Amino acid sequence: MTSTPRVVVIGAGFGGLAAAYELSKDGLADVTVLEKADDIGGVWRENTYPGAACDVPSNLYSYSFARKTDWGRRYAEQPDILGYIHDTADRFGLRGLVRTGVEVTSASYDESTATWRVATSTGEVFEADVLVPAVGQLSRPALPDIPGLDTFAGPSFHSAQWRHDVDLTGKRVAVLGTGASAIQFVPRIRQNAAQVTVFQRSASYVVPKLDRAYTDSHHAAFAKVPGFAAAMRTTIWETTELLGFALTKAAPLARVLKSLAMSNLKRHIKDPVLRAKLTPDYPIGCKRVLFSSEWYPALACGNVDVETDAITEVTPTGARTADGRLHEVDVIIYGTGFKATEFLAPMTITGRDARDLHSEWVEGARAHLGMAVPGFPNMFLIYGPNTNLGSSSIILMMEQQSRYIRQIVQELARGGKARAFEVRRDVEQAYDSGVQSRLERGVWTTCDSWYRAESGRVTTNWPGLVHEYQRRTRFAALEDYHEVLPVPAEVNA
Repeated sequence: MTSTPRVVVIGAGFGGLAAAYELSKDGLADVTVLEKADDIGGVWRENTYPGAACDVPSNLYSYSFARKTDWGRRYAEQPDILGYIHDTADRFGLRGLVRTGVEVTSASYDESTATWRVATSTGEVFEADVLVPAVGQLSRPALPDIPGLDTFAGPSFHSAQWRHDVDLTGKRVAVLGTGASAIQFVPRIRQNAAQVTVFQRSASYVVPKLDRAYTDSHHAAFAKVPGFAAAMRTTIWETTELLGFALTKAAPLARVLKSLAMSNLKRHIKDPVLRAKLTPDYPIGCKRVLFSSEWYPALACGNVDVETDAITEVTPTGARTADGRLHEVDVIIYGTGFKATEFLAPMTITGRDARDLHSEWVEGARAHLGMAVPGFPNMFLIYGPNTNLGSSSIILMMEQQSRYIRQIVQELARGGKARAFEVRRDVEQAYDSGVQSRLERGVWTTCDSWYRAESGRVTTNWPGLVHEYQRRTRFAALEDYHEVLPVPAEVNA
C-alpha cells in the first residue's frame, strides 16, 4: 500500500457521498465510488412517487459541510432533495469520483496483500485497501409473499419503482401497505383515480405534519441574519432528539405523542367503523411513527376504502381477501417497504479465512458501532446495523461514521505499508450485547416490524440519541482493533 490508501465506496447516495467527501478531502485517499444506477442520489433518485418528501425538517436534512438554507418548504420534497445532492456533488468535486452503471456483485479480502478485490457485473475488478459499503437500509424494495402476484393482468409496481407511464385517471387502484410511502402518495393519486382501495395490515400512528412553503422573508432571514440558520438547525435537532428520547426512554413523553396521534385521528375520521380500523393496537413507537396532515382526510374521501381483511391471493383481475371477496382493480401499487434487514444483499462478501458475511449474520446483522465486523479487515459500513433512527436526521449518523472511518484511513496512510485493521471480536461482542440489551428493554421488540430480522433481533435501529452516537464515535480507538499484516500465499495455503 502506498501512503495514499485506495478506497472503494459502494453506493452514491447520501451515505456514500458523505464518505467520499470525508476520505478524499485534503488528498487523504484515492476514492472510487461504485454506483449500480445511472446517476447519483440513492433513495432520492429512486423514489419519485407523487408526494415523495422527507419527514425530517429540511433545515436538518443537509450535510454539515454544505448546509442549505434556501429550501422551498419546511419539509423538502424529492426533486429538491435530489437537486441538493447533485449540487453538493458538483460543488465538492464528488461526481468525478463516481462510476455509474457499475454494480458490485462480490468483494473478497486477499490476505496475501491485505487488500479487497471488488468484482462487478461489468467484469471489471477493483482493488482497494479499504472497502466502504454504503448501500443503505432502504434500497431494495420488498414485495409481499402472496400467491398469484405475477398473474395480475394490469400494471403493478412498487412505490420505489413508480410507473410514470401508467395514467391512474379514472382507474380503480389497489394500494398494498400503509407505511411512510403510502401516506404520501395515496392523498395524491386519489385526486384522479376513480377508486382507491387501501389494504392495511396494521394501522399506523400518524401525527400532523406541520409543513409550509418558505417565504421570501424566511429565505432573507436564513441568508442575512447572523446565526439564524444555525440556530434553527440546532433547535430542530434538539427537538428530534426529544422525540427520540420519548420513543426510547421516556414513557410520559410517549403518551403525549400518542395523544397527539389519536387526536389527529379523531379530528379527521368521524366514521366510527373507519376510525376503529385506523386505531393501532400496539405501543406507539414499536413501528415507525408517521407524519402527515393529508393521510386521514384522504381516507375519509368517498373514493377511498380501507380494507383490513388479509389478501389471500392476487388474481388476473384483482385481489381476493380472507372473507372470499374479490376486489377487482385496474392497477396495483405496492407500498410494502424495503428489505431493510438484509444488509449488503445480494452481494457476496468474503473476509479473512474465507468467512462469508451473510453466514456470519445468519441470526441478524451486527457490527461494532454499526461499522466494523470481526473477520473483515478494513471494511467499514455506512448506515450499517443498528444505526437507523426512530427520529432525527440520518445524515448526522452518516457523517459521523465517515469521520470515524477517516481516522482509520489516516492511520493507514501514516503507516505507508500494506496492513489492515480488524475489530477485535471481544470488543464487538461487548458492544453488541450492550446495544441489544437496551433494545430488548425498549418498544421496538413489542411488535413485528421492519426493524426486526426473522430471528426477532432488532438489527436496524440505534437505541439512543444522535448525540450519544456522536460521542461514542468521535475518536476511533485503535486499541479496539487488531493490526492485520499480509500473509504470504505459501503460508496461507
